[in-house]
Amino acid sequence: MAHFFRTAAAALATTLLLSACGDNKTAATSAASAPGALSVADSAALPTDSARMAKPGGVLVDGVAMTADKTIVENAAAAPSVRTLVQAVQAAGLAEALSGTGPFTVLAPTNAAFDKLPKGALAGLLKPESKAKLQGALKYHVIASRLLAADFRDGQQLTTLNGAKLNVSVKDGQVQISNGTDAPVSVQTPDIISKNGVTHLIDGVLLPPAPAR
Repeated sequence: MAHFFRTAAAALATTLLLSACGDNKTAATSAASAPGALSVADSAALPTDSARMAKPGGVLVDGVAMTADKTIVENAAAAPSVRTLVQAVQAAGLAEALSGTGPFTVLAPTNAAFDKLPKGALAGLLKPESKAKLQGALKYHVIASRLLAADFRDGQQLTTLNGAKLNVSVKDGQVQISNGTDAPVSVQTPDIISKNGVTHLIDGVLLPPAPAR
């Protein structure tokens, strides 16, 4: 009789375990198929946090430590080489949003990256009447998830806050991002960890694809 109960208990435990695994698999599948879901390993879903992923003392940008106790916006504001981006974020009214809980992945063009734009392009975007267009351009550099450099995969597509896609290529460890039409930009400084996400400095501005007609 004791043997019977031990066997029954073991069978019940196995059934519950399989059922739980099945539920987890269903939940994962549903999440992956949700609108805007990423087809990659997303570090935001892992049992970790920004502070634990950050390098001790933070990542140095322009000699300034970018630390995990600050938001993405706070860290960016302290780095002279992304001053143009900070100015654009403020003009677009997105500073508060990017200071929120997140997590966010920001592909941050440097000042030199903005300098590559056609003459007058940035000045035009910074005009009050271009605010909606500026917001769309900046949101094209943000993914609603925390993605470290190790999460990027060759051939991967990312859905941005703009709603449009970005294409990722990885060759010899170098991560490049493109809009699918223009030449790709390269990640220069990866994995700048903030308390609400991660920033990767890039050497070009990503232009959203023109809407289909």
